[in-house]
Amino acid sequence: MAEDDILNLETFHFRGLHPLVSMGTASDRYAGWLGQIYTPDRYTGQITRRSHTVGGKAFVEEVLPVASVREYFEHFRVLELDFTFYRFLLEEDGRPTSNYRVLQTYREHLNDGGALILKVPQVIFAQKLLRGGAFIANEAYLNPDMFRRQFFEPAQEILGPTLRGFVLEQEYQRQKDRIAPEEMARALDAFFGAIPPDRRYHVELRTDSYLCEPVFEVLARHGVGQVLSHWTWLPSLRTQFAKSGKAVLNSGGHCVIRLMTPRRIRYEDAYARAHPFNALVNGMLDPKMVEETVELMGMAVDRGVEIDVIANNRAGGNAPLIARQVAARFLEG
Repeated sequence: MAEDDILNLETFHFRGLHPLVSMGTASDRYAGWLGQIYTPDRYTGQITRRSHTVGGKAFVEEVLPVASVREYFEHFRVLELDFTFYRFLLEEDGRPTSNYRVLQTYREHLNDGGALILKVPQVIFAQKLLRGGAFIANEAYLNPDMFRRQFFEPAQEILGPTLRGFVLEQEYQRQKDRIAPEEMARALDAFFGAIPPDRRYHVELRTDSYLCEPVFEVLARHGVGQVLSHWTWLPSLRTQFAKSGKAVLNSGGHCVIRLMTPRRIRYEDAYARAHPFNALVNGMLDPKMVEETVELMGMAVDRGVEIDVIANNRAGGNAPLIARQVAARFLEG
C-alpha cells in the first residue's frame, strides 16, 4: 500500500481501507463537500454556479474547478465521471468536443494513484433517447464503430493507464418496450464481439428481466462485468448478484457497485431531496443498501477480487458521508 493510502474515517480518508477495495463517488467538484473532501478556503473565487432543471424545477449547483480533483484523490482511489455520458469525445468528423477538453484537464490534475471510471455515452447503449419531450428509437444503438472511434480510442489516448473502467448504462425499459432477453443477449454478443477486446467493460442493465442467464452467458463470454446498482427500479444488490449465480463476470477480476438512488424513488425526487448535497437526509439512506454493499465487499476480499464502491449524493444526500458509513461497517466486519 502506498504511503499516501491513509485511512481516517473522521477526515474522510478512505484510500487505506483495503488493497482490494476502492471507495469513490459518482462525479466530484460539489461545493457541498467543502469541509469534508475539500479545504473550505482553498477555492475562494473559483466556485461557479450553474442552473440545473430536474423534474420541471430549477436548482442552483455550486461547482469547484477541475483542479480540485487533486484534493479529491487524497481521500479516494477512484472517481466515476458521468459527463461523458452526455456527449462523445470526438465529433463524427474527428474534431474534439468540449468533453474531450474537459477530460484532458482532468488528466492534467490527476495525482499518482488516481483512477477514473468513465460512463460510455448514452447514445451507444440506450435503445431510446429523449428528444423533444418524447422517446424515439436510437439509430446509433450498439454501434461498435462509433464507440471505438468517437469514445474508446480518444479516452485511451487522453487517460492512458489512469483509465480504470467503462460503465455502459442502459435505461429502464417499460414493459411495452422490452425485447426478449434472448434478443438482448444476441445484440450484446454482436456488440462486444465487434469492439476492441478489453478487460475494463462493465454493463448496468436497469431492466430486471434482462438480468438472466442468456445475458449473463454473453457477458461472461466477453469478460464483461455486471454492475451491481442500487437504483430505483432494480431489485436489491443481493438479489442482482444472486441472479448471476454470484459470479464475478469481469475477466479482469474487477467488480463495480454503484449506489445511485433509494429503491422505488425516482431520480427527480431523489435529487430534490438530496440537494444541495452537503448532509445526509433523514430517512433517505437505506441501511439495507449499506449492509448488502459491505457483504459484497467481503465477498470480493475473500475471492481476491478488486471492488469499486461508487457512492452518489442521491443515494442519501451526501456521497462522502455515505462512503463513511459503508467503510465503517466494513471495518466492523
